[in-house]
Amino acid sequence: MKTFVLPGTEITAPNIVLGLMRIQEKSDEEVRTLVQTAMDAGITFLDHADVYGTELHGCERRFAEAMRLTPSEREQLVIQTKTGIVRDGPYFDFSYDHIMQSVHGSLQALDTDYLDILLLHRPDALVEPEEVARAFTDLADTGKVRAFGVSNHTPRQIDLLRKYVAQPLVANQVQLSITHAALIAQGVAANMQGLDQSLSRDDGLLDYSRLHDITLQAWSPFQAGFFTGTFLGSPHYPELNATVDRLAKQYDVPPVAIATAWITRHPAQMQVVIGTTNPERVAAAALGSELPLTRAEWYELFRNAGYTVP
Repeated sequence: MKTFVLPGTEITAPNIVLGLMRIQEKSDEEVRTLVQTAMDAGITFLDHADVYGTELHGCERRFAEAMRLTPSEREQLVIQTKTGIVRDGPYFDFSYDHIMQSVHGSLQALDTDYLDILLLHRPDALVEPEEVARAFTDLADTGKVRAFGVSNHTPRQIDLLRKYVAQPLVANQVQLSITHAALIAQGVAANMQGLDQSLSRDDGLLDYSRLHDITLQAWSPFQAGFFTGTFLGSPHYPELNATVDRLAKQYDVPPVAIATAWITRHPAQMQVVIGTTNPERVAAAALGSELPLTRAEWYELFRNAGYTVP
């Protein structure tokens, strides 16, 4: 498992993250097996959110009840959670009171004294960055949160927060897969008139993140689109899957490892957030952590996903 020091922190992080948004109905044994399988593969970074589960903090609580971590076991893990989504609506709330209430709820649900990373979960159009800054400072000063970041934010939204927030924003969790790769594809076909791929939808987020030491975390790395099902094995992507299968055979790994490796191969040093509850699939995806796809192989996958390489 490839690891790196997350810029802006002292956290040594793997480039694969286990997302735990689907564990609400899992038994203690199932949760423990899932997490232990991830840890055995070197995945010690866990992703939560206050809204994951059938009730507020549901998956965070399910995790803590199942794992019952000792202090030494807790120290072996990087636990990240998110705040800002209000499901009754839905709407977004980055107010001081909501952030503080949410974090205290997450700490209680997770049965921990601190969060390694807190992300703002999608942009709040009504954000008052002074409120965010006050919350982050109070959480940092009391040792309740060690690092901060965002999710699905544009460069300008991040700049607005950075004007007020004293702490570095170290991560931005965004949707990315081979077939949902606009943030990469736009730059490849820049300055091409009449091509939809050439339109910037994120104001240069990928390069901005690299310039400002913000780690991109790729969620839904195997989804074809916005929760439209996986592209792996899909009849809608025959050329892509033929290439994935050929490379999987060549590298002697499962196809999901190739899909993982397409992201980890990128020099931006992104993290891949896998949300499966299948331990075997976790172990299979982990094999893509350091898989050395060549440039030719990476671009072949990219082209066969439907993108233009001029």
